[in-house]
Amino acid sequence: MKKLLLTLAFGACSHLLLAQQVISVYSVTIPNSKPSDVKETTVTEANGGIRVSNVIQPTLTVYKPAKEKANGTAVIICPGGGYARLAIDHEGFDVAKRLNEMGVTAFVLKYRLPNDQSQPDKSIAPLLDAQQSIRLVRQRAAEFGVNPARIGIMGFSAGGHLASTAGTHFAKPVGQDPTNTSVRPDFLMLIYPVISFSDSLMHGGSRTNLIGKTPTPDQIKLYSNDQQVTAQTPPTFLVHAADDKTVKVQNSLRFYEACLHHGVPVEMHLYPKGGHGFGMNNKTTNDKWVERLQNWFDANGWLVK
Repeated sequence: MKKLLLTLAFGACSHLLLAQQVISVYSVTIPNSKPSDVKETTVTEANGGIRVSNVIQPTLTVYKPAKEKANGTAVIICPGGGYARLAIDHEGFDVAKRLNEMGVTAFVLKYRLPNDQSQPDKSIAPLLDAQQSIRLVRQRAAEFGVNPARIGIMGFSAGGHLASTAGTHFAKPVGQDPTNTSVRPDFLMLIYPVISFSDSLMHGGSRTNLIGKTPTPDQIKLYSNDQQVTAQTPPTFLVHAADDKTVKVQNSLRFYEACLHHGVPVEMHLYPKGGHGFGMNNKTTNDKWVERLQNWFDANGWLVK
């Protein structure tokens, strides 16, 4: 009997592992790419964190909830890392598993990081991947068991900048698409996000990595996403800590104020402490922002099948 139970348990684990499908963001040639010697690297840090850099082949790792829980809502997750690397575990895979518990289908995006060696225009590479991911999930919604009108995008830190760019730059997609599939996300979740590229609020590494050391005023404005909010910006959920020394809390405040100004539904949760990069677990408080997120989903009807 013990041997049979072990076999069943192993079989269940194998099934869970197989359920995490990894798919290419592009079915054919990757746009805005050129031959180079750049090779993807994955490093496991001393604390166990997984960091990916030099991404050449963007992918989506699919996390499907149990069939009886699935409600048709989908979220594409953009891990942070200053546009230099991806903190793909605690700002990616771990979050996807938690979303599955809510019945949400999650897609962890391993997006290309800006790189002059492998990209003709490094400033648009991450957004190309994010927009194509939204397009892909929407086009293949039936296959993934999701509602094409309930596809959101979530981002942490620089991933929050990417997600907020996807939520404010959708009217003029950066890539070519003969199908004209909408790349507008249906809702945004921005967790301690980089928002502004202004001199006073920028995260220097993110700005330099994306648009260079000497960006023009027009480039700074274009990628300061608080200045790109319109009435068509999707409903937004924000989380930040006031003592964040890496990405100033004013980044979230500016986006919140812009949403208010344009009549965009917005909810924000600010914590007095927590610093930066805490993922789902702000150790300074017993409050769990992921539970607030679940309430927000529920209030908007996104947990209903």
